Amino acid sequence: MKKPKGKYAWAATVGEKGQIVIPKQARDIFDIKPGDTLVLLGDEKRGIAIPPKSAFSQFAAAIFETQAEEE
Repeated sequence: MKKPKGKYAWAATVGEKGQIVIPKQARDIFDIKPGDTLVLLGDEKRGIAIPPKSAFSQFAAAIFETQAEEE
C-alpha cells in the first residue's frame, strides 16, 4: 500500500503514569526536542491530535477568534 507524501502513522504505548513516548522518526520530522510543550487537541468523535508546535499560533488565533465571535 502506497502512503501519501507527507503523511505518517506511528504507534505509541501509554505507560502506567499516562505518559507516551513519541517515536524518534516523528520527533525528528517535527523537530520535537526534550522540554518542548505540545498541544493536545481532543474531540470525542474524531480522537486526539497533536499538531506540530509551529501550528500553535494558528490554533491560538482561531480559538481567540471563535471566542470573540461568541461574546
